[in-house]
Amino acid sequence: MVKVLTGNDRGKEGKILSVQVKKERAIVEGINMVSKHTKPNAKNPKGGIMKQEASVHISNLMVVHNAVASRIGRKTDDNGKLVRYSKKSGEVIK
Repeated sequence: MVKVLTGNDRGKEGKILSVQVKKERAIVEGINMVSKHTKPNAKNPKGGIMKQEASVHISNLMVVHNAVASRIGRKTDDNGKLVRYSKKSGEVIK
C-alpha cells in the first residue's frame, strides 16, 4: 500500500499494481485515472472510452506500514541480510 503525496489524487491510498523500474514510475490502483479511446476488438466489441490507471512517479508515493505513511530505510539484520524498515516505527517491513 502507498499514499500519494502530490497531484490531483493527493492523500489517497492504493495498492501498487506494477512498477516500471527503468522509468521510475508505478501504477497504483484507482489513482491517476485517464480516459482511453479504444477501437472495437475481440475483448471489447463495442469499443468506446475506457477509464484506466496511468503511471505516477515513485517520488510522489510513500509506503504505508501499519496504517501509517512513513519513510523507508535499509539496514542489515542479525543474519547480515539487507532489510527495509519504517523510519517512523523502526519495524522491519516484509
